[in-house]
Amino acid sequence: MNLSDPSLPFWETKSLDEMTQKEWESVCDGCGLCCLTKLQDDETDEIVYTGVVCAYSDLATGQCSDYANRSTNVPTCVQLTKERVAEFDWLPDTCAYRVLYRGQSLPNWHPLISGKPQSVKAAGIGLLAIPVVVDTGNLDYEDFLISKP
Repeated sequence: MNLSDPSLPFWETKSLDEMTQKEWESVCDGCGLCCLTKLQDDETDEIVYTGVVCAYSDLATGQCSDYANRSTNVPTCVQLTKERVAEFDWLPDTCAYRVLYRGQSLPNWHPLISGKPQSVKAAGIGLLAIPVVVDTGNLDYEDFLISKP
C-alpha cells in the first residue's frame, strides 16, 4: 500500500504487514469475538462457533482481563499476528483485521473512526451483543453452538 499522504490515517496508508506493533494492536476493535470457543470438524475442517468464552474474558468489556498473558493462561488461545493474517478467515466478517486485509474501509463504529471504544457495543457488535457463558471446565461445547457472528 504505502500511500504517502500524511493527512491520511495509518490504516489507510499501510498494509497490515507494514504496521508497527502499536498500530497493529490499535486496529483491534475490542469486540472479543475471537475469544469465542470454536470447534473444528475432524473430517471436513469446518469451524463452528460456540457461545463459550474462557474465564479471562471480561463480560463487562468484551476484552481479555489478562491480555499480556493470554497464551500462557489459555494455551489454545490463538494469537493474531501479521504473519498469520491470511489464516484469519475463521474470524467474524466484522473483524477489523479481516476488513483491512480484504482492502475495505473500517466501519463507522470502529473506535479508530468513532474515537470511542463504546461505539462497538453501541453498534451491537461483539461479545457484549450476544449471549455467552464462561467456560467452567466441564461444559459440553456442542450444547452452546451458535451461528458465526
